[in-house]
Amino acid sequence: QVQLVESGGGLGQGGGSLRLSCAASGSIFRLSTMGWYRQAPGKQRELVASITRIGSTYYADSVKGRFTISRDNAKNTVSLQMNSLKPEDTAVYYCNKWPAMSDYWGQGTQVTVSS
Repeated sequence: QVQLVESGGGLGQGGGSLRLSCAASGSIFRLSTMGWYRQAPGKQRELVASITRIGSTYYADSVKGRFTISRDNAKNTVSLQMNSLKPEDTAVYYCNKWPAMSDYWGQGTQVTVSS
């Protein structure tokens, strides 16, 4: 059974930083490209960043230069360091494989950025 558990969200100030973590169980992690996604109120879920099993990364234009995705294959974790936060980063953040698997969505973690 696959489980993805996100943590680390909360309230951040504009210009501040937050760090999200995702713990993966099961066989999903080691061979998979993993991604961080977000869904803001009234908007579709979107891919924010992804990382291959060997560390190649992709970032959406909206977060490039501000967010950094990383993974620890020994600990089955993937993290998202978010710097220079903006109010438009407010969303529920999820981790999943890339491409996402519908059965793997977790509860997500809320990030709220005040101006």
